[in-house]
Amino acid sequence: MARLPRFVLPGYPQHVIQRGNNRQRILFDEDDYWFLWERLNAAAEKFECEIHAYVLMPNHFHLLVTPAREDGIGKLMQYVGRYYVQYFNRRHDRTGTLWEGRYRATLLDPATYLLPCSRYVELNPVRAAFVANPEDYAWSSYAGNALGADDKLITPHPVYNRLGRSRTARQTAYREGFSQPLDDALIKRIRDATNKAWVLGDDGFCQSIEGQLNRRPEPRPRGGDRRSEAYRRAVAQAQ
Repeated sequence: MARLPRFVLPGYPQHVIQRGNNRQRILFDEDDYWFLWERLNAAAEKFECEIHAYVLMPNHFHLLVTPAREDGIGKLMQYVGRYYVQYFNRRHDRTGTLWEGRYRATLLDPATYLLPCSRYVELNPVRAAFVANPEDYAWSSYAGNALGADDKLITPHPVYNRLGRSRTARQTAYREGFSQPLDDALIKRIRDATNKAWVLGDDGFCQSIEGQLNRRPEPRPRGGDRRSEAYRRAVAQAQ
């Protein structure tokens, strides 16, 4: 069965995940992390993408990224994948594939989901029990977004910039968003949308994306929900 093209609209952020094949490690030491970080930085500039949040984990990485052009994210991931695999195989004396197929991604409504998705990304090391707090993990955007550390890989999104009038105010407001854990239902929705390549947003946002791309942005409801209102009324009257 042919795979549908991903939902891509320039100017709209996407949550992107790339995993190692069979969940194998893709990062072993500081040199690996720095090389991947540098390739991401170079690719973001080359292909006109703004990265708002990221985390580099031992066997996968997450990006929250907005492309300025339709092929931006695809080109970025292709570039990073090619150069990193060449580097990794040479350095670790191996051959063959490194990635678990195509990267996964979901286009999302920035007004509702940009900040929660950013927290989801930066809390990944906490959920994996690598660290107790997001500031304790070196290879994520948390230090830049929440603490003001210099991180050339990240570009603040307008939603982030509206958190406060000054950098300090924005960082403080951003940190305060981590005071409460992410709701389990929200985590599941982010994961499902990303893994299944559906749009992440409310009904109004999804309808807007459907109108722009002429494609359903989310799965059709199952079972009785697919039936017409007239059919449901007839069933109710018969009971």
